[in-house]
Amino acid sequence: MIHVSDLRKEYIQKGQKITAVNSISFDVQKGEFFSLLGPNGAGKTTTISILSTILSPTSGNVLINGIDVRKDPHGIRQHIGVIFQDPSLDDRLSAQENMDFHGRLYGMSPVDRLRRSELLLKMVDLWDRRSSLIRTFSGGMKRRLEIARGLMHRPLLLILDEPTIGLDPKSRRDIWHYIHEARREWSMTILLTTHYLEEADGADRVAIMSKGKIVALDHPANLKASLGPSLVTIEFPPESLESLKTTLNMLYGISRFSLESESLLRFPMPVNVSSPAVFLQSLPPVLTGFSIGTATLDDVFISLTGDDGSIDNR
Repeated sequence: MIHVSDLRKEYIQKGQKITAVNSISFDVQKGEFFSLLGPNGAGKTTTISILSTILSPTSGNVLINGIDVRKDPHGIRQHIGVIFQDPSLDDRLSAQENMDFHGRLYGMSPVDRLRRSELLLKMVDLWDRRSSLIRTFSGGMKRRLEIARGLMHRPLLLILDEPTIGLDPKSRRDIWHYIHEARREWSMTILLTTHYLEEADGADRVAIMSKGKIVALDHPANLKASLGPSLVTIEFPPESLESLKTTLNMLYGISRFSLESESLLRFPMPVNVSSPAVFLQSLPPVLTGFSIGTATLDDVFISLTGDDGSIDNR
């Protein structure tokens, strides 16, 4: 469904060349749920903008369902639905009118527009509000309508750019229920960017970007397993941070940590220790807390990108 080869995007900013996307390559199969993650400025939004034909690449090849993004952007738009991070509904229209207008843009017949809008508005529990103006909707209702509108023309590929940002947990859960229901109905492919990494945990594969490059691409379970079978969390007085870092580096070669707070460090359990008890005894007697758990996608993200307060001594 998606073929990206050696994709590069450069800008000129204040006389300097900025490389937003640095020669990345990946493929997404039909019906796959693929997530593209990265900290702010990593290049994921630029990549999404190129795939959705908003931006043109500087170099490289991008095909969507076999169509070249440069040669036939209009043809690509017929096959994709896009849910942007920023709201894009017309709040002067009703829910039904927003759906109908979208269908007209895609050349749908009046009968198909009516049938699809009824089906989708019922799916997202907005049929009873079909005649209400968008300006009267809550944030969660607007997001549900944007999902329904993006599915109006039965896209082969649905691109989701932070689709649940700012929503409460129930609204987020409901939106994902609707998306997966549509995916099952016609084997739709999903490309997701999100900062809620638990949403990406359900993806078939995850690509993590940093500084314009893809630094990891695999199934979420494999990415988490790459950090080892367990992660250690230690708690300590803030003034002991530097001495603990030095000790962990000297004894076990640990140089990258996730700094959860000024008195909490998280890192993979070293492989060269016989037991957690032995490891604990080797540390300075300043710890106020010690626990062992399994890695999460957040841990993988931080270990690869250094985002959210990781400490790197190298």
